[in-house]
Amino acid sequence: MRSGNWKIVPVLKQEPRMRLSTLGYVWASLLLISALVQAQDWQVQVGAQSKDKGRQALAFLPNEVWIHAGDSIAFTVATDEPHTVTFLTPNQVRLPFSVGCPGSTPSGSAEDGSSCVNSGSLTNGQEYSVTFPTAGDYKLVCLYHQNHTAMIHVLDLSTDLPHDQAFYSAEAADMQKDMLSSAGHMMDHDMNRSAMGVTAGTGVIVATGGGTGTLSVVRFMHPDKIVHVGDTVEWTNDDPITPHTITFGAEPENPIPPSANVTVDPDGALHATVSSPADNVHSGFIAAAPQDQIGLPQPLPGITRFRVTFTRPGTFEYKCVLHDNLGMLGRVIVLR
Repeated sequence: MRSGNWKIVPVLKQEPRMRLSTLGYVWASLLLISALVQAQDWQVQVGAQSKDKGRQALAFLPNEVWIHAGDSIAFTVATDEPHTVTFLTPNQVRLPFSVGCPGSTPSGSAEDGSSCVNSGSLTNGQEYSVTFPTAGDYKLVCLYHQNHTAMIHVLDLSTDLPHDQAFYSAEAADMQKDMLSSAGHMMDHDMNRSAMGVTAGTGVIVATGGGTGTLSVVRFMHPDKIVHVGDTVEWTNDDPITPHTITFGAEPENPIPPSANVTVDPDGALHATVSSPADNVHSGFIAAAPQDQIGLPQPLPGITRFRVTFTRPGTFEYKCVLHDNLGMLGRVIVLR
């Protein structure tokens, strides 16, 4: 064998292939992480009502929720009374429910504070979903009802949530029970019991740290009156938020203003005369004035009373055109 210079070639050590068991572990870990950060769907109830629909909880149940960025909330309306699910932009002027944002946005819209999100009118059983991609605090309102608000706290994924869906569902059930029970007590303590007086709805504003709601009794209490020719019946709206109407005959196309045959008494109450069951008389909205707020002009007094003088005998049926579908009806029997 010939001697000479030998070239030394280094041999690189080959790494062993990853074992299948190790690979499976990695995939399992990735799936676990994915599950931990997966967006969650939450449920919030909108409104509650008694079986006869006469007691309405105008509230989000619950009205304060903590979720993670990327989560969504499905809002489900539980009443025959309509509601909206609306997120206005900061300092946006609130518009009537018939106008909206203007308009409405589709279910599944994202709320990040940059634009208005609005469901439009929703009634019993209808659902509207909103996704929250960005951490922050978002105020929720219903455009139908003043003092019907909630707060959605959206937290970073790294922050633990204080409650789960079971907690919120139980809280909603408790709020519904308490609110409807309280509304029932209000009906039992009608402050306008008299031969010539009818309470046209009553209510009270309630609040938590997350927002406000209203207990509304959408009923004429002691609605059937027996009077004589020449008598005057007075309706009074005791609800701090919800408007009502007293309407005899045809329902007007625009329910807000009173009919042309309505006058104003010296004390500011509206007044009309009815001579026949065929007469069309409409009070327009009777409602309390908006609440006074520091820094804003004082609002004008509300119109909370409507009077009708009956000049001939007969049976005169009336209704609230806003809530007759809920059973807000009555009649006056006029004797000679």
